[in-house]
Amino acid sequence: MSSKFNIRNELISLYNSIKTLDKKVVIIFLSVAVLQTISWYLTSRNFFRENYYYQYFTNYRYKDLIEYLFWFFTDFITLLIIPVIIIKYVFKEHLKDYGIQFGDKKTGITFTLLFTFIMLPVLWLLSASPEFSVNYPQLQSAKENRFIFIIYETALFIYLFAWEFIWRGYMLFGLEKKFGYYSVFIQMIPFVILHNGKPVLETFGAIIGALVLGVLALRTRSYLYGVFVHFAVLFGIDLFSLIRYKFALVARFVPGLF
Repeated sequence: MSSKFNIRNELISLYNSIKTLDKKVVIIFLSVAVLQTISWYLTSRNFFRENYYYQYFTNYRYKDLIEYLFWFFTDFITLLIIPVIIIKYVFKEHLKDYGIQFGDKKTGITFTLLFTFIMLPVLWLLSASPEFSVNYPQLQSAKENRFIFIIYETALFIYLFAWEFIWRGYMLFGLEKKFGYYSVFIQMIPFVILHNGKPVLETFGAIIGALVLGVLALRTRSYLYGVFVHFAVLFGIDLFSLIRYKFALVARFVPGLF
């Protein structure tokens, strides 16, 4: 009897503790976990390959591009549209309170331009590393076809509005009232974990990037500048890797040119 009584007391205590939790914070944590799981399993390139690639696109000229477009646009729904719906109809709050505004334009634009200017030579040096030149652009056919490169980079830019929002919009601003600046560190953790498997310098860089972009978002009250900064970095490494790839092709056919 005492064992049952103790278990009952534990359950009652647990229930009472759960009732005291901030419902909004709980919803944010749970929804981020669910949405990221959906992104990993259902709106990913792997899902497309297993269910559509070989069945319908094997002979299609741009099948690899379609794979990336599937990933980018389905994740746009998962990581941006669904959180926006939660904000509007569950929390009944304004989107601008989650960084969907330009906020402090002077600070945002100044930082974006300054950061891009500083990063360009760094990206050029990184693009010389085989670890980067082999992996970027991620869509390898973009190295051979200008049309594919332009479509890919445009879709990547659109995708980043969703990727940045789930961390530096929905999660960061959603947790700010409860955790203050600690929310910058909270959103950093899943962001960095999802970089595991990429070049090691990029993964370590994601730690700094998540912190810097988190602080920038809170400072400007906008997540949009993080989109522009993130795209500048990705586009830069893609473009520089492509240029080095073209130089290498020319050097192969014209020995001693470079």
